[in-house]
Amino acid sequence: MEDIYRVQEIPESLKSLKNPPKELFYQGDLGLLTLPKVAIIGTRRPNQYSRQTTYQLANMLSKIGVAVVSGGALGTDITAHRGAFPKTISIMANSLDYIYPKTNSETIVEMSKSSLLLSESERGVPAHSKRFIHRNRLIVGLSEIVVVAEADINSGSSYTMDMARRLGKEIYVLPHRINDSLATNLYLSKGYAKAIYNLDEFIGSVKERFDLNSVEEQKSSDEIIEFCLTNPTYEDAFQRFGDRLFERELDGDIEIVNGIVVVI
Repeated sequence: MEDIYRVQEIPESLKSLKNPPKELFYQGDLGLLTLPKVAIIGTRRPNQYSRQTTYQLANMLSKIGVAVVSGGALGTDITAHRGAFPKTISIMANSLDYIYPKTNSETIVEMSKSSLLLSESERGVPAHSKRFIHRNRLIVGLSEIVVVAEADINSGSSYTMDMARRLGKEIYVLPHRINDSLATNLYLSKGYAKAIYNLDEFIGSVKERFDLNSVEEQKSSDEIIEFCLTNPTYEDAFQRFGDRLFERELDGDIEIVNGIVVVI
C-alpha cells in the first residue's frame, strides 16, 4: 500500500454535517475531490441486473468527468469503483493501513495509487459495524447525488438513503420488480427518490446539473468490459479477445452463464 497522508483542508460539504470529521487521511489522488461527485451504494449481494447496471452507470459517469463515491465493500460498492476507475473515491470504514474486505484487496490497492481512499483514522483501526455508519455519512455528505442500486428494508443502504433524505440530497434508484429491492421501491412509491429508467437520459441530466456538456468524453480504457456489457456469446468474445477473456474470467470480472458473457 502507498504512504498515508493527512488531508489539510476538510471539504466544505463535510463541514456542514452534524458531526463533521475532525481529521481525514488519504491515499491516492486528492485532486478527485475537486470533481463533481455522485455516490453509488447498495447491497453486498446485488442481483445480476444491479451489478451490470451499476458498472455501466459508474463507467458512464467517469467518462463525463464525475467522481463516483462509494464504500469499498463487497457487491455494489466495489462494482461501482471498478466501473469508474480511476475516477472513484472510497470512504473506508477502517484506517488505511488495513485492507478490508480482503476479497477486494487488488482493487483497493490499485485505488490507493490511482484513485482516492479516505478515512477518519490514520492507523491501527480495523473495520467495525459502528464505523460503517460513520463512513456512510461521509459518502452521503461528500456527494451531490446519491444513487442506490438495490437495497432491502432495514439494511445499511436503506439507512443511508434515510440519511441522504435528511441531508436534502437528490436520490436516484434503479427500478426493480415488486418483490425485489423493497427499500428502493418504497422510496419510489413515497416520492422520496427518482428512478433511473434510461442511463443516457440520467447522464444527460448529470451533465446539465454540473455543466459538463463541454467535457469531452474519454474512450474507455477497458475495451473487454465495454464489449462484455453487451452480453455477447462466449464464442464472439473469445474470437475478439482470445486468452485475455480467460484472464478476466479468472480475475472475477466476468462469468459465463449459459454461453453468454456477463460482467460481475
